[in-house]
Amino acid sequence: MRSIPTFFTLLLAAAPAVRAQETPTPVVVELYTSQGCIACPPADALFGELATLDGVIALALHVDYWDYMGWKDKFGSPEHTARQKAYARAAGSRTLYTPQMVVQGQEQLKGHDAQAILADIARRKAEVARATVSAERKDVTLTIRMQPVADPVGPAEVHVVSYIPSETVAIETGDNAGQEITYANIVTNWRTVGRWDGEAAFEVTVDDAPAGPLAIVVQTVRMGPVLAAAVLP
Repeated sequence: MRSIPTFFTLLLAAAPAVRAQETPTPVVVELYTSQGCIACPPADALFGELATLDGVIALALHVDYWDYMGWKDKFGSPEHTARQKAYARAAGSRTLYTPQMVVQGQEQLKGHDAQAILADIARRKAEVARATVSAERKDVTLTIRMQPVADPVGPAEVHVVSYIPSETVAIETGDNAGQEITYANIVTNWRTVGRWDGEAAFEVTVDDAPAGPLAIVVQTVRMGPVLAAAVLP
């Protein structure tokens, strides 16, 4: 089997060409997972590989609805479950499942389907950015600036996401008992800090920005497409 980076390179080569004067946007990949989900470890491993790829912003949101199975996920959060439910509603579905990956706020895929996930990432990387975003942090003040590339992009929300780059957990009980799993880019807080009309340059200032790695995600309202994203170490 090919390694993930090699397969990803081949997919990029087959994707539509992007003209030199056009700017692609990073691809945001959200993984909905749980330490109590027996089907999740292969997706967690795949996600760890995705997190190393250039042009991909990988964010793992651990849900809490598997905690009753005998192992409480230390990273699980009802807010993460609520975000996954919002995606389901936007897609007209009543079903929640793990592992699930959402690519650029649009495609909802089974979290262990490497071929479909990598193919969709390649498609999104070939798209031209509709907006740009940049961020600057000074002490606890975070300044975020965005603007449409050409035409207005419509109303969007500005999110600041805190995450832990990596942590290994020894699971003692439940369906994954006895496994030691390393998790990547574990979301600890997903916060909406502003709303943009999408028509002109816009700036948001956050006066209590946390330390540590941050992702900035600009996403159209009602769980629509991700327009732009950036990371701060």
